Amino acid sequence: MAATTITRTEQVLAAAHATRSTITSLEAEQLVQAVQWAELHPGDVVDESVPWGDRDLEIAGDGAPTVAEFAIAEFAFAVGLNTDAGRVFIGDAVELCHRLPRTWTRVLAGEVVAWKARKVAQQTKALPMDAAAFVDRALAPVLHLCNFAQIERTVEAARADFDPQGAEERRLADAEERHFDIHLDRVSSTGLVDVSGTLDVADAYALQQTIAATAATLDPELPLDVRRSIAAGMLGTGGMEREVVIYAHTRPDQSMVEVENTRTVVTPDQVRGWCEQAGTKITVRPVLDLNENLATDSYAPTERQQEQVTLTFPTCVFPSCSRPSRTADTDHIDDFPRGRTETVNLAPLCRGHHRLKTHTAWTYHRMGPTTFVWTSPHGHTYLVDIDRHIH
Repeated sequence: MAATTITRTEQVLAAAHATRSTITSLEAEQLVQAVQWAELHPGDVVDESVPWGDRDLEIAGDGAPTVAEFAIAEFAFAVGLNTDAGRVFIGDAVELCHRLPRTWTRVLAGEVVAWKARKVAQQTKALPMDAAAFVDRALAPVLHLCNFAQIERTVEAARADFDPQGAEERRLADAEERHFDIHLDRVSSTGLVDVSGTLDVADAYALQQTIAATAATLDPELPLDVRRSIAAGMLGTGGMEREVVIYAHTRPDQSMVEVENTRTVVTPDQVRGWCEQAGTKITVRPVLDLNENLATDSYAPTERQQEQVTLTFPTCVFPSCSRPSRTADTDHIDDFPRGRTETVNLAPLCRGHHRLKTHTAWTYHRMGPTTFVWTSPHGHTYLVDIDRHIH
């Protein structure tokens, strides 16, 4: 009998299949662990006498168990997610286990990958129980073959049949999701900013026509896309003067300019171009010394301290949180009055993580000017290093 020769190509392919199978199994196991964590931390009746206290969090659809809000962060970090993503992950697992049993069974058997099952769970959370059961019956047998469009069509059909009032409410709610975002937190090194949004179709047509008409009046030597960009910027002036507020941070032998709360270097020539644009009003405001330890005897930080905290830390200092400090609470790292209201004892925390720090065993310590170590209730530590300098 002739010997069978396995080529290197076949070995690699077989190993890839085995790895994929292992990953699928492990991802399913991670969802099981999320369900177990939720079962260990059920939501309780909220104690209204405790301000900012723990909440009975509904993370899945009607009929699924709730989870204690403050339990989310610990598990989230254990699986490599931030608090918000962890809440969604646990919610997806609970939705699958308790409201989509057929799909859940296929996930546990390795017949449907976790990410596709989670897509279904995220779509069905807003459905009543009977509608979710319809989706489960319809999709579970064929989910491994479905694309996102098929999943969404099935969910919307269930919503229309089982919850027509909810379908109308969703239509109205979707209208509330309209937004227009200018991503000043992601300014490029040359001073460019991405813009994105979701508009009503009529508004989108009107905007398109306005930008096209304005772009047509600009220098034809410029590329069309550049003229459209300039035209969009002109919409923001509304015929009024515009104000550019610039904070300038300097170090010895190095000149650099940063637009407020962007943490991005731009060149002096770029700033000069902004200043020379017609109709622009320039206001120069001195920047606080971020190394000065400002102090007050009162509980509330002074306006200078608030601004100093905001300029030092662009975001909430809880691990992996990216909410801007401009809208965060200014927290006493060591509680007042044991800890004074002074620069070295102040840091920005978004409201959710401020509540978590206040009402649970999460603690943190400042290890350096922009470095913190957080300790979870179960003793795990997380280093947060926010470099305020510009590189």
